[in-house]
Amino acid sequence: MASTHTPSALPSSSAADAVAKLSAAAAAAEAEAEDYERTHVHGVYEAIAPHFSATRYKPWPFVGEFLRSRPLGAVGLDVGCGNGKYLGVNPSVFMLGSDRSASLVALANSRGKKLQEEHVQQSKLKAEQGETDTGAGTGGEAIGGAAVATEVLVADSLSLPFRDHCADFVICIAVIHHMSTRTRRQEAIRHLLRCVKTGEAGQSGGEVLVYVWALEQGNSRRGWEEGGEQDLLVPWVLKSQQQKQPKQPKQRKGEKSSQDQGTGGRVAAATATGNSKSGEEPPTETTAAAAAASGDQGHTDPVFRRYYHLYRKGELEEDVVAAGGKVITSGYERDNWWVVAAAANDDEPSSSSPSRPT
Repeated sequence: MASTHTPSALPSSSAADAVAKLSAAAAAAEAEAEDYERTHVHGVYEAIAPHFSATRYKPWPFVGEFLRSRPLGAVGLDVGCGNGKYLGVNPSVFMLGSDRSASLVALANSRGKKLQEEHVQQSKLKAEQGETDTGAGTGGEAIGGAAVATEVLVADSLSLPFRDHCADFVICIAVIHHMSTRTRRQEAIRHLLRCVKTGEAGQSGGEVLVYVWALEQGNSRRGWEEGGEQDLLVPWVLKSQQQKQPKQPKQRKGEKSSQDQGTGGRVAAATATGNSKSGEEPPTETTAAAAAASGDQGHTDPVFRRYYHLYRKGELEEDVVAAGGKVITSGYERDNWWVVAAAANDDEPSSSSPSRPT
């Protein structure tokens, strides 16, 4: 006679044990990933911030075009703002900048205040000469009459402090590719989409512009090409002298180098499953020092290894869709893939529109 007993809907002890083991493994992998990023991203940028900032001063063409196309009075976020070079490009909008590096945020704050002081002096001079300050200016490349935003703060891209749907637009330039797994890269994009306003009936929502390094760079000095390794440790030479130093070889993620061995630094396994930076303390000098050694033999300048995921063609669009967004347009500029996206409404498809010519 068949049993009429109804199986319990509660998980069995064996299933509960399996779930507990999976949770523990995920937590361990996440901790490993955090340690990896602390060494090969956060600590590096803290150590090289002034030198890095000195090389970042001119807005990229399409980023500038995107910012200048925003309407008067729009509110925008620059997630991963670095030294703040994009914060004053459009003087007609208000922008908030955030970055994981406290040193870069300090530089962005100083830069913004300096440009504002220069703007005030220019306005006074024009007033004395009887000229009208129209507020015109491009910012970034020229001061003009731009009132450059100085609102910057330290924040993690996976734990942004901004309210849901608070911004008219968001830019995130050369940040997502520093996250060591696809899950975390998609999570970071999800946070960007969360911050922009959603579209109402007959109106479009806020837009998000994301830039990442491309794998397809066959015509650049780096020489990366389709089909190559996508996860690399890319050297940054902190030059203390003027003479040109020998070019450092690119290192694949997971490989140990003389820098890592010389300092006791540790390269995490390529199987790390996350890059959650939420809740981390700001990197210390000790953490930064662990990211690099004093240099290779015969090399007097420190060499820091930064982690990058090189995006193949179409991968960024896939990540946007996986994060709950829709692709408005996408393209290629200066060895980078970029996408303009928006949060997808429940009744809208997430498929991509035709890309701009590359």
